[in-house]
Amino acid sequence: MDKLRSSIKKFDAYPKTLEDYRVRTNTGAIVSIIAGVFMMWLFISEFSIYLSTNLEPELTIDTTRGQKLKINFEIRFPNMPCGFLSVDAIDKAGEHQLDVDHSIVKNRMDSEGNLLNTKHHKSELRRDEHEVEMDLPDDYCGSCYGAETKQLKCCNTCDQVQEAYRGKGWSFTNPGKIEQCSREGFMESIEGQKDEGCVLYGNLEVNKVAGNFHFAPGRSYQKNHAHLHDSEMYEFGKGFNLSHTIVTLSFGTEYPGREYPLDSVSKIWNGKNPTVYQYFIKVVPTIYEYGGGEVIDTNQFSVTEYERKAGGDGATSIPGVYFHYDLSPIKVHFKESSESFASFITGICAIIGGIFTVSSIIDSFIFHSMKSIEKKMELGKFH
Repeated sequence: MDKLRSSIKKFDAYPKTLEDYRVRTNTGAIVSIIAGVFMMWLFISEFSIYLSTNLEPELTIDTTRGQKLKINFEIRFPNMPCGFLSVDAIDKAGEHQLDVDHSIVKNRMDSEGNLLNTKHHKSELRRDEHEVEMDLPDDYCGSCYGAETKQLKCCNTCDQVQEAYRGKGWSFTNPGKIEQCSREGFMESIEGQKDEGCVLYGNLEVNKVAGNFHFAPGRSYQKNHAHLHDSEMYEFGKGFNLSHTIVTLSFGTEYPGREYPLDSVSKIWNGKNPTVYQYFIKVVPTIYEYGGGEVIDTNQFSVTEYERKAGGDGATSIPGVYFHYDLSPIKVHFKESSESFASFITGICAIIGGIFTVSSIIDSFIFHSMKSIEKKMELGKFH
C-alpha cells in the first residue's frame, strides 16, 4: 500500500514547500489583492456575458406567398372630427377596402385635446337609422334620387342614400337637399362636430403586396376606376386641417428590440392650402426566433416623408395622410443565442489561471529584484 501511495505521489504536478520555507512580503500582499480585484471584475463580466442573449441576423429570400399583412396604428387628428374621416386601403392586387370601420376605433376629442367619453359611430352624424325607420310608415319607400338598383329600390335613411350614390360612383355633395338627411339632421350634426378632433386606433389586414392606406375627409367611392372622396360638404370654406401625430405604426407582431421610425412623428398644417402628407414605407419581412424555439413572423420597416399641396390627378390629389408601402424581397431572420455553460466554465478557469500565472510572475520579479538590490546595498555596490 505504501509503495502504491509513493507511486501516486510521483504524478503530483503541484509539489508543496514547507511552511518554514515560505516567505510572505508586503509587495506579495499588494499583488495578491490587485489580482483578486481583477479576478472578481473579470468573473462578473464573464457571468454577465453568460446571462446575456446575443442576436444572430441572417438574410434570406422571402419565398412566402398568399399571406396577409397586419397594419397596427394609432393616429391623432386634433382638428379633424371622427365623422369626417374615412380609412381606406388599396393594393396593387386590385382589392379596395373603403371606409373601413370593423377593426378601427374612433375616439372623439374636444378642441382642448381631451378625449370625450363616447366613441364615434357612423350614426353620430344623424339619428340612429333603426330609430328613424321605426318612425316611418310600414309602406314607406324613400327615393334614392336616381341611384336605385335591382337590389336597392328604396332608400329610407341618409346612409342608404349615400350607399346608393357610392354604388353608382356619384358624388354626395348636397345632403341638405336630401329628404332623408334633412329629417335626420345630418348637416346640423356635421356643423356641431366641426371643432372636434379624433383619435383613431386599430388594425388593417391587407394582401401582402404593395399598396397604400390613407386617412382622408369624406366618404370614399369609385368612379371610372378612380378613387374619390366626397369632401366638399366638410370643408366649410377654410380647407382641411389634417395636422396629425402618429402615436405608433407597425406591421405585424411586436418583437424584442423593435424600432418603429414613425412613432411620435407630428405634422402641423401651414394653414394655407389643403395638404397631402405622404409616407413611403419599405416593409422588410422579419422572423424573430427565441432561444427556446418560439418563432415570431413579423416585419420591420424604413420610411421617407413628403408633403405637398393637394390637387392634380390621381388618388393622392385628395387632401389626406397617405401611407404607401412596398415589400422587400429580402427577409431578415434574428435568432437568439447564448453562451453554453461549458464555455462559461472554460472562461472562468482561463481567468483564474491567467491571473494567478501573471500575478506570480510579477510577484517573483519584484521579490528577486528587491533581494538583488538589498545584497548590492549590503556590499556597497549600489549607488
